[in-house]
Amino acid sequence: MAPLPEYRPKQLSLGPLEAEILNIVWELGSVTVKDVHDRILADPNRELAYTSVTTVLRRLTDKGWLACDKKGRAFYWRTMLTKQQADIIRAHEQLQRFLAVGNPDVIAAFADSLDESASDQIQAIANRIQAARQAREEKQ
Repeated sequence: MAPLPEYRPKQLSLGPLEAEILNIVWELGSVTVKDVHDRILADPNRELAYTSVTTVLRRLTDKGWLACDKKGRAFYWRTMLTKQQADIIRAHEQLQRFLAVGNPDVIAAFADSLDESASDQIQAIANRIQAARQAREEKQ
């Protein structure tokens, strides 16, 4: 079970272009604006200004998703989290918002509406939670 990462971006919400560019950086690793721009323009149906890519990379840096390093005259962007870590943080945030409802009857009604596959997933999660609690108790 992967732990919740200690590092968190300042702002989790991303626009569609920000999410697309972040995925490109995850895929390519350390990138320049040209790397990202070329990847987007590889789709013949897409148009996007080079300066727009620069703006989005800077915005992702301001939000805490990317870091920028200067090597010579070039700037390289890299992610601050792996895709898996980002997924864990997003899932944690969604779960916290769901649990903030605070009414067990509402949450139980939601659980009752799930299909069998989702119910199996919920049960698997409950089993892992129970195992984690037992492991914690045994350490004490």
